[in-house]
Amino acid sequence: MGRESILIIEDDEDIQELVRYNLAREGYRVKSVVSAEEGLRVARAEVPDVILLDLMLPGVDGLELCRMLKADQKVRHIPVIMLTAKGEEADVVAGLELGADDYVTKPFSVKILIARMRTVLRRKAQGEPGDEAVLKAHDLVIHPGRHEVMLKNRKVDLTFTEFRLLHFLARRPGWVFTRQQIVDAVKGEDYPVTDRAVDVQVVGLRRKLGPAGDYIETVRGVGYRFRE
Repeated sequence: MGRESILIIEDDEDIQELVRYNLAREGYRVKSVVSAEEGLRVARAEVPDVILLDLMLPGVDGLELCRMLKADQKVRHIPVIMLTAKGEEADVVAGLELGADDYVTKPFSVKILIARMRTVLRRKAQGEPGDEAVLKAHDLVIHPGRHEVMLKNRKVDLTFTEFRLLHFLARRPGWVFTRQQIVDAVKGEDYPVTDRAVDVQVVGLRRKLGPAGDYIETVRGVGYRFRE
């Protein structure tokens, strides 16, 4: 049973109560607020373990609140999961680029929301592997020091940028990254810096990885993630 504290910032009372009830039943400590201003105040006062943030808030909206949270030294480390309506792809992209960790589209399954929340909590507890740590993901072994990728004991020949791209995604399985975040993380001399270039690199990387290329998942309208 989880005992972590969750802050829900959602102005729809029905959704708020549905999420609050189910999280409390799972053993989480839950606090609910209806506005960005109140959300920021509670986040700073209580420093929850996860924030569930509706993007469509009255007054100061969820994106602006996300920006404020990530600019605040006291709370910037708190994982943020955005609750979004269909058709808000541009807002999802903007939120992820501001530092949100994941998103769930309404209407959503509470089970899926809880699963996503457990993922970010687990990653927060474990911390991200260091840049130089050898990384084992599915049947891949990624060795940053050697700039080497082994697939079932077979070396995979990757370019500098393909290696950085794979390593960047694999360090944070389940996390969704926009193309711009990927560009910022992996750009090298062989990398023309455009969103389209990311897609080209992913196609090439998947081809070299063969069936293991399926570990790199496309998130439509947003970007890519490495399968958990």
